[in-house]
Amino acid sequence: MEYIVPGVDLLRKGRGAPRVSESRSEAGTNSSTSWWTCIHRQHRLDPKPKPKPEHAIVPARCSPIAPSHLSSMTAGRALLALSRPSVTPCLRISPSSRLVRPRPSAFGARAMSATTPRPDPFRPAKRVAGQRQDVWSIVNEAAAASPVQPIVNMGQGFFGYNPPKFAIDAAKDALDRVECNQYSPTKGRPRLKKAIADAYSPFFGRSINPDTEVSITTGANEGAGKGMLSAFMGFIEPGDEVIIFEPFFDQYISNIEMPGGTIRYVPLHPPKDGATRTSPASEWTIDFQELENTINPKTKMIVLNSPHNPVGKVFSREELQRIGDLCVKHNLIILSDEVYDRLFYVPFTRIGTLSPELYERTLTVGSAGKAFYATGWRVGYLIGPEHLIKYVAGAHTRICYSSVSPLQEAAAVAFEKADEEGFWDESRNEMKQKMERFCQVFEELGIPYSDPEGGYFVLANMASVKLPADYPFPPHVANRPRDFKLCWFLIHEVGVAAIPPTEFYTDANTHIAEDYLRFAVCKNDDVLETAKERLRGLKKYITQ
Repeated sequence: MEYIVPGVDLLRKGRGAPRVSESRSEAGTNSSTSWWTCIHRQHRLDPKPKPKPEHAIVPARCSPIAPSHLSSMTAGRALLALSRPSVTPCLRISPSSRLVRPRPSAFGARAMSATTPRPDPFRPAKRVAGQRQDVWSIVNEAAAASPVQPIVNMGQGFFGYNPPKFAIDAAKDALDRVECNQYSPTKGRPRLKKAIADAYSPFFGRSINPDTEVSITTGANEGAGKGMLSAFMGFIEPGDEVIIFEPFFDQYISNIEMPGGTIRYVPLHPPKDGATRTSPASEWTIDFQELENTINPKTKMIVLNSPHNPVGKVFSREELQRIGDLCVKHNLIILSDEVYDRLFYVPFTRIGTLSPELYERTLTVGSAGKAFYATGWRVGYLIGPEHLIKYVAGAHTRICYSSVSPLQEAAAVAFEKADEEGFWDESRNEMKQKMERFCQVFEELGIPYSDPEGGYFVLANMASVKLPADYPFPPHVANRPRDFKLCWFLIHEVGVAAIPPTEFYTDANTHIAEDYLRFAVCKNDDVLETAKERLRGLKKYITQ
């Protein structure tokens, strides 16, 4: 019997596509064999699955994908292959054969066309169909309709000011250079990789190899946004489970689900009296028994975020060690989202620095955009051991091929000059001062908040703000948790936009955060003062 290998006709179009043949007796049904492997003639497929070594960290079946195998024109098609199921049954390829496509009989074709309706070509994929309206569009809709204009946007975490001059000058210079306006190497420009390796080697207590232990991505999310998507695409397959802590960065969800991963949630527990007193973000804690009970044989990865968005928690060394011990015990990969790593107000520890054993299983995600006030540059990076980075880089190549070349060069210069310019200390102190000045309004109003230990977000507990019972919320807000109503109310009544944090929870745990709102303080001082003045308008709605 002869079969088509899905995708071969696309990937080898015009190159003399191979014929795929096998007999039922010799092929078996080894669904663990990658369709990608099947198109490499030099490989002889073994129909018997090989046992996974007890302590091996196994990449996704189709990673890495060597750039030499496909032209850049096929990158979009190959991205689909990253999440395509493997061919069943297992196939053998004969280099001398032609590709033969099974055809229905003429009678069968006529009967099918007469009785079978054509599938709707405009039907969306399940991964995007049926999603409820996202928080960002709700906030924008409310802002556009508010009678108070202009709205002070304290919700989204973009900066209200430019990157430092040395970074801007480097970007302008890069735009005048021919090589910086062309494709960069798929793993990133060498200068940026070296600058990151030089900047982070002291933290890790070892010399980081820029060629094998650093990969540049199109933003931290690559899509933690695309460094994290590349990590998930490189290691997660259908049936694999990933543990994340609630509240979570909402992009984690789609990034894990795209390669077929299943998400398990473990909540951070806030202080029980968070509605009545201001408390440090450290009091949001993990139930470690709950965490270990969530781990099972399907678990492959844990995602950690420190400093944490939106809580502002910096995980302590002791907490990180306990998480790390569980990952070693159960042989898990750690994806450590550290995009706010330069903004910490208490001692900050990186989980990958705790031991060589933890470094070997940790992918650290960073963001030049957040580090240098340039979120629109979309320059992210991952640091980790070669045996993890190479698969992330392979996935990245097929997701977007390469990242923005001139802004990589600008980010490289920024990393090179940051220390001599005193930028890191200055930016950290400035953000801490902004946080303290803005939170003064909550002290005035008697609104408790979670005092951040890092990052630029603050969670304020609005349990004392009483919403009018007959307030005309639109249906898509009225049927959401209380924090969505608070958000809409603030925009329409006082002209300040915040973000409802239940967007970062599963439905089962929205009760944890339904009285909170998230505010971003990475704004100009005059914007912060305007926001404070408007928030004082809440006083008439507060009951103590």
